[in-house]
Amino acid sequence: MRPLPRSRLTTRQRSGLVEPVHHRCYTEQMPTTRRRHTITETPPVEEALAPLRVLVGARIDLAELVVIGARAKVASLRTEGAEVTALRDALAERILRRDIPIDLDAAEEVRRTGWARS
Repeated sequence: MRPLPRSRLTTRQRSGLVEPVHHRCYTEQMPTTRRRHTITETPPVEEALAPLRVLVGARIDLAELVVIGARAKVASLRTEGAEVTALRDALAERILRRDIPIDLDAAEEVRRTGWARS
């Protein structure tokens, strides 16, 4: 195997203190076509997993948790979206019916003079 060009060596390698590694990198050949994920057990993650470990033991199926969590998150977002849509529709309906308590004098003054903070 031929040596790496000098420009590809680290400072320590160029100084001669460390020998460069002369093997090929095989990262372009993944053992699967699926995405891989790494989960670090930060304190909030550890806290969430602790009660589950008590119930099911030390071995937790993280793939199952991801599926359940993703489905719950989608359901939550859809519910929130439906609530926001319903509120927006109700406001639009009130505006069309002119059923909004407003101060006409104040609105006219803002129209004439513009919005300014005091």
